[in-house]
Amino acid sequence: MSYIMRKILKKAFNIVPANCRGMACVLFFFSVLFITPAHAERLKDLATIQGVRSNQLLGYGLVVGLDGTGDQTTQTPFTVQSIISMMQQMGVSLPPGTNLQLKNIAAVMVTSSLPAFAQPGQNLDVTVSSMGNAKSLRGGTLLMTPLKGADGQVYAMAQGNLVVGGVGASANGSTTQINHLSVGRISDGATVERAIPSNISQTDSINLELKESDFSTATLVVDAINRKFGQNSAVAENGRVIKVQPSANLSRIAFLAALETINVIPAASNGKVILNARTGSVVMNRAVTLESCAVSHGNLSVVINTAPVISQPGALSGGQTVATARSQIEITKEPGKVLLLNSGANLAEVVKALNAIGATPQDLLAILQAMKAAGSLHADLEVI
Repeated sequence: MSYIMRKILKKAFNIVPANCRGMACVLFFFSVLFITPAHAERLKDLATIQGVRSNQLLGYGLVVGLDGTGDQTTQTPFTVQSIISMMQQMGVSLPPGTNLQLKNIAAVMVTSSLPAFAQPGQNLDVTVSSMGNAKSLRGGTLLMTPLKGADGQVYAMAQGNLVVGGVGASANGSTTQINHLSVGRISDGATVERAIPSNISQTDSINLELKESDFSTATLVVDAINRKFGQNSAVAENGRVIKVQPSANLSRIAFLAALETINVIPAASNGKVILNARTGSVVMNRAVTLESCAVSHGNLSVVINTAPVISQPGALSGGQTVATARSQIEITKEPGKVLLLNSGANLAEVVKALNAIGATPQDLLAILQAMKAAGSLHADLEVI
């Protein structure tokens, strides 16, 4: 036994009461001392406060100053209409029937998000996206654009120079492009003009909304709140909403701050497998379990090659050149085999069993669905 271990055992032996000095008691003491605690999460990571939310903003505007990469006005009439309307507001009247041929202007949609408790004068980041056929927004400037909420009211005004994280070039029909050129961003490009009223400090109670509905987690959250602020401080209305009565000894803001810092050990989640049918990605959580099953996997591939065959007549024969196509079809079938997958009680065993199949990610999507239908895979399948 090493010196360090002897020192640890000596200290532990001295801590244990005199009537429990046997080696069995010391080992029991260590088994209790080194139990891995369950992972606790802050309440602010599990739930949100009802009414404290962001709001989406949307606006329509024009980007000017483009280097010939703007909308083709003959194909985007709304861009021309926007320019004429803007010029009239500035006192410039265009003769009727004027055909504008502009290449440095693009019609765009401007989006942003108004955070909770935002006040007039606060700056917001905005995203500018082309809605016409502009080739690039690089180097453009967004003109003053009102941003409206779902109620049709203007809550912010956006304007500024765009930053586009891409570059492109073209010459003689050849085009090279890096990243996306039709979307740009303006940091602090919008100014809040109107605040959204909030009554969170006037309500008699506060509602917490769990990010994922779960009756067990809701019960655990209620128990944790009642232990900290007293009995009957919180009650679960359903699997998501928890009603909390603020403490009379704390201000509303101080109570919310203390409420968010409560540590709660959430209930174990259900097994879930996420399938991305476009990329073939498969992601599963640790609650996925597998029963014993047999899987047969084989591949069938069909290859068709078509080559042109030219029949050239002889000289002075008066015949015509005939072009035909000759196709060659090849079918390859790999021998399938039946694999026995043992039951797995944890994620590592499930992954090991799935790797034994040797299927591609795309094939694995169909195999997992078949295993779920057979009752061997204990998890919820979600295709995104």
